[in-house]
Amino acid sequence: MRNEPILTITAPAFTLPEANVDTDQIIPARFLTTTTRGALGEACFHDWRFHGDGSKKAHRLNDIAQGEARILVAGHNFGCGSSREHAPWALKDFGFRAVVTTRSADIFRSNALKNGLVICEVDEAAHAALMDRDGLEMSIDVAAGNITAGNITARFVLEPFARTCLIEGVDPMGYILAQGEAITRFEAGRAA
Repeated sequence: MRNEPILTITAPAFTLPEANVDTDQIIPARFLTTTTRGALGEACFHDWRFHGDGSKKAHRLNDIAQGEARILVAGHNFGCGSSREHAPWALKDFGFRAVVTTRSADIFRSNALKNGLVICEVDEAAHAALMDRDGLEMSIDVAAGNITAGNITARFVLEPFARTCLIEGVDPMGYILAQGEAITRFEAGRAA
C-alpha cells in the first residue's frame, strides 16, 4: 500500500494528557464494520466527542476541524487495549499524522507505523515540556528522530525499517514489492 512519504511534519500540537487511552476510545468497536480507509474520521474518539443522540459534547476535540491537527501529544500508554488496525486509520482520517507519547502499546505502534502514522516515544521530561505546547507549532523530523518546538528538542527512536517505510511512503509489503528487480537479480545469481 502507498502512504504519503513523511520526511517532516510541521504543525500546531494538539494535546490529550489522558493516560491509558485504549483503542476502543480511539475508535469504538461498533465502527469496525468497514475495511475502507478514509471513512473513520468522524468516528475518531466518537464517544468522547458525541452524546448518544449524536449531539456534540463539550470536548476540545470538537473545537478543531478535521485535518487541522496533525500532531497529537498524548498521555502515557497510548493505544493500549485490543489490537485494531482501525485505530491508526481513524487517527489519520481525523487528520493526525504523528502521535507523541512516553509509551505506546506495541501492537498499536506496529499498526500505526505500517499505516503511515508516526509514533514518537520521548522521555518523560521532554514529554512534559511538549505537553505544555498545546496549539503551538512543532516539527517532527522522521529521518533525524528529532522533535523541535520552540527551544525544546526531543529525541525519539524508530526501528530503521519502519523509518525507511515512512520516508518512502510504503508499508512493509509495498517496500518488498518495490524490490522486485533486486530480488530477481538475487534469485538469478543463486540459480547459477
